[in-house]
Amino acid sequence: MATARARRRWWVLPGAAVAVWALVHTGHGPAPGAAPRPSGTTSSAPDVTPSATPDGDPTAPRPDGAYDPADSAAAVRTYATAAGVHPRLLMAILYNEAYKPHDPALERAWQRYKPDAAFGIANMHRAAFDEVKRGRDFADRKWEELPDDRKLAVEAAAWYLHDLDRRLPAQRPAGYSRDDLLALGYNAGAGNMLAFAHGTAPGAQARSYLDRLHANWAQAGRAVAR
Repeated sequence: MATARARRRWWVLPGAAVAVWALVHTGHGPAPGAAPRPSGTTSSAPDVTPSATPDGDPTAPRPDGAYDPADSAAAVRTYATAAGVHPRLLMAILYNEAYKPHDPALERAWQRYKPDAAFGIANMHRAAFDEVKRGRDFADRKWEELPDDRKLAVEAAAWYLHDLDRRLPAQRPAGYSRDDLLALGYNAGAGNMLAFAHGTAPGAQARSYLDRLHANWAQAGRAVAR
């Protein structure tokens, strides 16, 4: 889950991380200094079917390091439905979490610089992954696999939202929908989500996350409708 400080740091990556990324992607894709499109904006490009990687799986990391959350639309629909959460919510969260490059080599280089960094396209921390996988079909999987296996990242995020949903009180103040609260929980944790559900006003960081979720809502709907 993202933090404002982590977002700022991704724009100025340490030299070691950039070097690893450059070695892996020499001659492919954007220059190491190219920044990803801020997740709070809506793309003006026309909707297109995601281009598949050489192995035919549009979810797999592309050789050029490019990343589009819509590539995972099929996985989002499958795992969100299984977990009993709205596919559009899960997709919007992937757009929210697309503020940094989701390249496996770069993620691992960054994790060596910042050991508590999150992994995978859903930006999940180790403790959250180890908790959510218990008793699930992916219980034997490891957090370290998330950068390479985007379907696993989507599945874990879907069930994390499911677990958050089970903790929501039946009676909640007006103003925040179920999806709003689950997104806030994904970003700020279950304890904060429950405080928001009982009327506590979100702080600036949580409010910004929710604003970006709303900004990404339309394109998330288009992505899961394909």
